[in-house]
Amino acid sequence: MRIIRLDGSPESVATLVTAVAVALQGGPAVLPLGPAAPARIPTPGSANHPTQDRSAGRTTGRAHRTAAVQTAHGVPDAPPVCTAGLLVATSGSTGDPRLVVLPPAALRASAGATAARLGGPGRWLLALPADHVAGLQVVVRALLAGAPAAVQDLRDGFRPEGFATATAGLGPGRRYTSLVPTQLLRLLDAGGAPLDALCSYDGVLVGGAALDAGLRVRAEAAGARVVATYGMTETAGGCVYDGVPLDGVQVRIDGDGRIVIGGPTLAAGYLDDPAATAAVFVDGEFRTGDLGRLVNGRLEVLGRADDAIVTGGEKVAPAAVERVLAAQPGVRAVCVVGLPDPEWGAVVGAALVVDDEPEPDRLRSAVRTALGRAAVPRVLHTVDALPLRGIGKPDRAAVARLLAGPRIPRTG
Repeated sequence: MRIIRLDGSPESVATLVTAVAVALQGGPAVLPLGPAAPARIPTPGSANHPTQDRSAGRTTGRAHRTAAVQTAHGVPDAPPVCTAGLLVATSGSTGDPRLVVLPPAALRASAGATAARLGGPGRWLLALPADHVAGLQVVVRALLAGAPAAVQDLRDGFRPEGFATATAGLGPGRRYTSLVPTQLLRLLDAGGAPLDALCSYDGVLVGGAALDAGLRVRAEAAGARVVATYGMTETAGGCVYDGVPLDGVQVRIDGDGRIVIGGPTLAAGYLDDPAATAAVFVDGEFRTGDLGRLVNGRLEVLGRADDAIVTGGEKVAPAAVERVLAAQPGVRAVCVVGLPDPEWGAVVGAALVVDDEPEPDRLRSAVRTALGRAAVPRVLHTVDALPLRGIGKPDRAAVARLLAGPRIPRTG
C-alpha cells in the first residue's frame, strides 16, 4: 500500500494521480493523507498498522510542503485490502474516523455513471482537497476520461482568482468541477473572472454539505449549471444527483426512516474493522446514518438521525428547518442544532449568516407555517460565517457553542 502525503500543491496531486492510475489497474492500494493527518495511521482492532517510512519524508515542521510517498508494511491481511483501489479516511463527523476500502470496480462504476448523467466525458478541475472522497473522485473521473485533472493550488486555501486561473488552463471541450457550498458562494460573491469561470462549466457538482435552495437559485440565475449531490465515502462519493440515483444505484428508506443505498459504487467495508463493517453493510446495501424520504421518486434528505432534536416530546429534523430559513430573503447560510433546555429537554437553535439584521418574527413565522410550532427556533444568532469542518460540513458542536453568546431576543 502506498501512503501519499498531500499539501494542496499541484505537484503533490501529480504524485497522487500517478499512484491512483496504477491502483485502478490493480496495483497497490493508495491512502492519501492531508497535511493535518497524523504521521501514524492505526487500523481499528489491530496492533499492526501502516507507518510512514522515515526515509521517504517526515510530516512534522515544514516537511508537509512536499508530497511523501512510501510503501506501508505490516498492514493486516483483512480481505478488503486485497481488492482495494483507494483507502479513504472518513471525516470523523459522526464518530472516530475509519479507513474505507474502495475497490477499483466501485470507483469505475461511480465515474462511469457520473459521466453518463452529466452528458459525457470531459475535462475536470480539481478545486477540493484530494484526500477527501469528493476530491479523489475528480482525480478518478479525469483519469478514466483520458486526461489528468487540472489542479488548483490550495496551499493557501481556496481563492476565487485561483479558480479562474486554473479554469483557463482546461482548454476546449466539455468541462466539469466539484465544489462545496462555501466555495460556490465565494465564487458568486467574487463576480468578474471567477464567476465567468464558474459559468463556463457544463456541470458543477456541489456536495459535502447541503446546498441551500437560495444559494442554488442565485447560482443558476448567474448562469452556473449546478448539480446537488448526495453521498459519502462509503458510496464512493456522490451517488444521488438532484435527488435521482445514478444509473445502477438503488435507494430505499427503511423502517426507521434511514436512507439505505445499494449498487455497484459501494465500498467493500472498513479496513480491519469487521464489526463496524457488519453493522452498516448488510446484504449488499449500505445503511446510512441519514434520515430521508422519497417524494415522487426523488430522494429528500432530512438530516442525520443523531442530529434530530426532541423538543417537548416532538422530533424535529434540523435539515428541514434549515431549508425553510435558508429560503428567506437575506439569509445566506444557516445551521440548526438542538440546545439543552430544562423544561423542554431541548430547543431548536439556529445560527445564521445574513445580509442585514433579520426580523426574528418573520423567520419564526416562516418555520411555524412550514413545519409547525415545535420546529420554531427558540434561539436565533447571527454570525459572520458558519464554523466548518472537513471540506465544508457545518461544525454543529461549534455552532452550539456559538449559540451560547449574544442572541436575537425571542418575541411572540
